[in-house]
Amino acid sequence: MSDRLRIIGSYLSPYVRKVLVCLEIKGLAYEVDPIVPFYGDDRFSKLSPLRRIPVLVDGDLVLSDSSVICQYLEDKHPSPALYPADVAQRARARWFEEYADSRLGDVFIWRLFNQVAIRPAVWAEKGDRDLVQKTLSEDVPQVLDYLEGELPADGFLFGALSIADIALACFFRNADFARFAVDAARWPRTAGHVARVLDEPAFRKLQPLENALARTPIAQHRATLAELGAPLSAETCGTPAPRRGFMPI
Repeated sequence: MSDRLRIIGSYLSPYVRKVLVCLEIKGLAYEVDPIVPFYGDDRFSKLSPLRRIPVLVDGDLVLSDSSVICQYLEDKHPSPALYPADVAQRARARWFEEYADSRLGDVFIWRLFNQVAIRPAVWAEKGDRDLVQKTLSEDVPQVLDYLEGELPADGFLFGALSIADIALACFFRNADFARFAVDAARWPRTAGHVARVLDEPAFRKLQPLENALARTPIAQHRATLAELGAPLSAETCGTPAPRRGFMPI
């Protein structure tokens, strides 16, 4: 059995990306079972009762929430730190992480990425164009207006790169796959912040793998990653056909 940490979940998931970036920054060895959650088998259901990704397996420990996983990694491997030392700033960082996971997850994943990528690729269904247009015209500007008032003109939210910066940028990476880019003239702070974070080495290391998967049918994801030298697990919880779970579709 490998002594590396095992991550179950697709490289295209913003929640998986958040965990992988933390692992890269902390220099921890890991392997990935790159399944799309809809394709998880019964073992996956046992490891992740809500059938969500990522899942972390560290020996006998199993965790199935990205925020819990990242906090665990920080507690077990505190250097380099990804959470501010100041108590107030640490709480604020957790808030931005939560805002990303909940609000950006709803807007950029379920209302946008799900409609233009997940539904066609997984279920062979057309996305809801009206929902996409409403999202782009109403929800996205509300999100960007809020972030524009919070993000710094230069650097990162709390001086050094933190979980807050990482969590926010992960969802804009998926927005890019859905062919959305922040209007830098209208939201310059947000556009600049996203660009700076995504240019960090940990993000750049993952980008070729993500780009390849975005062009590849799901059934071929594992083979494609193997060709690219990704750190794949020996076994997979993946199945040939998808099944519906608890997540909205």
